[in-house]
Amino acid sequence: MTTEHVNPFRPGAGHPPPYLAGREEERRIFEKMLQQTVVLENLVLTGLRGVGKTVLFDTFKPMAQSRGWLWAGTDLSESSSISEEAIATRLLADVATATSNVPIGQVVSRRIGFGEQETKQQITLTYTVLRQVYDQTPGLIADKLKAVLELAWEALQTSQTRGIVFAYDEAQNLADQAQENQFPLSLLLDVFQSLQKKGVCFMLALTGLPTLFPKLVEARTFAERMFRVVFLSKLNESDSRDAITKPMSAGAVRMTEESVNLIVKMSGGYPYFIQFMCREVFDIFIAALTTKQKVEAVPTDAILRRLDSDFFAGRWARVTDRQRDLLFVVAKLDRGDDDEFSVQDVVEQSNKQLGKPFGASHVNQMLVSLTTSGLIYKNRHGKYSFAVPLFGQFVLRQMQS
Repeated sequence: MTTEHVNPFRPGAGHPPPYLAGREEERRIFEKMLQQTVVLENLVLTGLRGVGKTVLFDTFKPMAQSRGWLWAGTDLSESSSISEEAIATRLLADVATATSNVPIGQVVSRRIGFGEQETKQQITLTYTVLRQVYDQTPGLIADKLKAVLELAWEALQTSQTRGIVFAYDEAQNLADQAQENQFPLSLLLDVFQSLQKKGVCFMLALTGLPTLFPKLVEARTFAERMFRVVFLSKLNESDSRDAITKPMSAGAVRMTEESVNLIVKMSGGYPYFIQFMCREVFDIFIAALTTKQKVEAVPTDAILRRLDSDFFAGRWARVTDRQRDLLFVVAKLDRGDDDEFSVQDVVEQSNKQLGKPFGASHVNQMLVSLTTSGLIYKNRHGKYSFAVPLFGQFVLRQMQS
């Protein structure tokens, strides 16, 4: 297959697209945050699934590094955030990646043989050294972490480093576990607030689903003033068109204006769906070129069936029949996938739509369950929305079939 026939579109989890359309404003905001000499703002990058959070987050790393910041962090799995000790270990490992080459002194050793010999060995802030400091510091886990991170910052003062960005994707996995007497999220916020008040230039950059920021504020009310929240929305029409057309500008495949407009509309401006639909269309067009057949139009039904199977079906399979009824009622509210709804909206619509309508308490219980499963999220004002883009359209297709 020639280069011009290679499909450039990448509908994967966090895979960088061939062309990153839009997002100039979000990058400008982060660039301004990198100019801080005293960290007054930390970043929360949030949005629905498929909106391109991880892809954009990955572009922040070279931005930070080019401006003298070190970058430390990873995805936050549930196992790494389940306890205070686990999140402490995570932070020690991450800061060690940034400080393992930073010298803090020398140890002198003497060897006695045919003549006394003296050797000097440089000590650097490796994970082992940081762990020793942590274990030997008296007090609570927060005291130990502060001591280690303050030591790391003091050692970095001899370099040209402006600070460290502690960057964590999937941060919605962070949660306090009061029943287990474990408060890893509160610990993280307390430690960084304390360090930043002392002038330590360590910045938190978190990305996750829209449930993330309410969790932060619930854990510590000062988080509302600690973070700059950037909500990543869908692309506008112009950026959506660029995401479709620019990757194909140098190849043999061209989409008609009608096809581009159709994909813009079908995708809703969500980057993942643009990549998914364009990949399907590109393969169809290449097959047609190979067999010298003519493609009359974009096969929308086939693409939607494939999208339903690959993206939505797994989530739908975990929903009970009664929960499906509730999701159908929400989808029929005619508010679009991005718009909010209340418990009362669902109750009133179910009275019109279902033979067995919902009561308010039942709706509340089911919305909590659907929020836990990641299909619904609740904002700080008590309103709900779909956590998965275009999910309402999928629900309607399922109920109609």
